[in-house]
Amino acid sequence: MRNHTALTTFILLGLTQDPQLQIFLFIFLFTTYILSITGNLTIITLTIVDLHLKTPMYFFLQNFSFLEISFTTACVPRFLYSISTGDRTISYNACAIQLFFTDLFGVTEFFLLAIMSYDRYVAICKPLHYMTIMNNKVCQNMILCCWTASLVVIVPPLCLGLNLEFCDTNIIDHFLCDANPILKISCSDTWLIEQMVIGSAVLTFITTLLCVALSYIYIIRTITRFPSAQQKKKAFSTCSSHVIVVSITYGSCIFIYVKPSAKEDMTINKSVSVLISSISPMLNPFIYTLRNKQVKQAFNDTVKKLVFLLKK
Repeated sequence: MRNHTALTTFILLGLTQDPQLQIFLFIFLFTTYILSITGNLTIITLTIVDLHLKTPMYFFLQNFSFLEISFTTACVPRFLYSISTGDRTISYNACAIQLFFTDLFGVTEFFLLAIMSYDRYVAICKPLHYMTIMNNKVCQNMILCCWTASLVVIVPPLCLGLNLEFCDTNIIDHFLCDANPILKISCSDTWLIEQMVIGSAVLTFITTLLCVALSYIYIIRTITRFPSAQQKKKAFSTCSSHVIVVSITYGSCIFIYVKPSAKEDMTINKSVSVLISSISPMLNPFIYTLRNKQVKQAFNDTVKKLVFLLKK
């Protein structure tokens, strides 16, 4: 994003210019952000302090919550600052950093969701060998692979993007620095970068979705062979939270990124981006806790311990 006119700032249009809607939007985003941080921090804390949650499943959930906190923090606070102050400018470097981290955290989530589906496959289809297959070292290596794969996916198009030129305008039709609206205002030939962005997105989606689909095909096949209805219900309930989160994440992101061009209207995309950056990170902790007896029990036990310590 370097050019001969020495561009140093961009202007983010945001979602609306209506003052009343901006007040509503600020309250809404601030509330969802606080709930997201609180909910995901609660899950991280519980998985650290509660001995019953020292399993691979909750280790991955802990990392997923960390990614949710990181992703929403990379997106929302800067927009809240813009709404509250009216300052819609963002420096070139800040824009590049935001683009890098939102892409990094977002893509890593997809790989992690695929790993979590494999973890559920091993737990249900190979229960006797679960702790042997999913030992601590393997789990840590899987997390490292998620981050490495994400860097491999996002770095090439991002490096090409650093050479884009902006001749006519520096106004980005979005509330954050995202690839599509940036490509839209560039006067450079963006065809190659667009194809790389689409290719990277499709490759990530297909690879991770294939892993998720195969895992659940084997899971469903195994569950249908269980002799009792109670065993089947317990197994399905173990996977239900993950399936809901996968549906929300894949559905919204495929809608935005798997498209033929960045030159399309951004109005609907901005609305869906709000869903991804604020509502999804807020919902995920509730999805996992409300549908998981172990997490609810760990939460109740931790609260009781805190109350007991405060009384002392």
